Amino acid sequence: MTYLLRSCATAAILLAAGAQATAQEAVTFGTNWLAQPEHGGFYQSVADGTYAACGLDVTIAQGGPQVNNRALLLAGKIQFHMGGNMLEAFSAVEQSIPVKVVAASFQKEPQVLMTHPGQGLDTWEDLKNADEYILGDAGFQSYFQWMVTEFGFDPSKRVPYTFNPAPFIANPKSAQQGYITSEPFAVENAAGFKPNLFLVADYGFDTYSTTIEVMQATIDDMPDAVKCFVEGSIKGWYNYLYGDNTAANALIQKDNPDMTDEQIAFSIGKIKEYGIVDSGDTETMGIGAMTDERMESFYAKMVKAGVIADGIDIKSSYTLDYVNQGLGLDLK
Repeated sequence: MTYLLRSCATAAILLAAGAQATAQEAVTFGTNWLAQPEHGGFYQSVADGTYAACGLDVTIAQGGPQVNNRALLLAGKIQFHMGGNMLEAFSAVEQSIPVKVVAASFQKEPQVLMTHPGQGLDTWEDLKNADEYILGDAGFQSYFQWMVTEFGFDPSKRVPYTFNPAPFIANPKSAQQGYITSEPFAVENAAGFKPNLFLVADYGFDTYSTTIEVMQATIDDMPDAVKCFVEGSIKGWYNYLYGDNTAANALIQKDNPDMTDEQIAFSIGKIKEYGIVDSGDTETMGIGAMTDERMESFYAKMVKAGVIADGIDIKSSYTLDYVNQGLGLDLK
């Protein structure tokens, strides 16, 4: 080969490599609330280049009180969405909306009930003796209906939650809903005591949570992008929880300047302590794991509690194609 031909061949190789390195597919992941450590795995993979390494240029679009990212997903304006628990996905099937859950970031729903310590409300069974249950509409219509059916809680004691801990703090015989990573921190700071925490997942409310949702059309048209996003997110959660999460937290605080270092540390601590992301099946199958058995168990409980209709083809609401491969176990 002549020098000129060798030079041309080398240049072609370098150009091809450069094109491969820079040809990132731009996608958007819409979250369901403001940036926070509960979204840490996704921010981690943006910050450390994990998504980019498999070909995606990921933009994280924050949710919030005036933002409906799920509507943007349904309209095809974004490619990926952070779901809540599986009730949303089951309802989508009921309404013939072709949404698929492709991974479960949280093995446990982070919802808790909080009580004052030393007030005779120190066990799950004691909770039935509370004067009132301070609950939002979503919680009252879902996990609390299961608590009524399964354990005999009294729905007449419910009072609306206004996202202000003052009524709970003022009434030592009350119980209030919360996110394990958020409201307990607010109560500790406002009232100076650590509330008793009862994670509803630990008593049988066995939905997956903080899911990754996509439209079926995205799976059909962009299978490699879906694979990259799911696997990148799985790695992101391992790296966020067990590695250096400094850059990810900086991005979280950039998007949400009200997020303090103290709140971040508290949230990560509770995520680890309660096995929100990494527990049970993830110990062998990897973060993001889902099983048919868990889906069927949760669905049966919700049908029994009258939360959702019987006869829904729940297997249409999710796919196991992208999870349960043990990806990331070596990153712990």
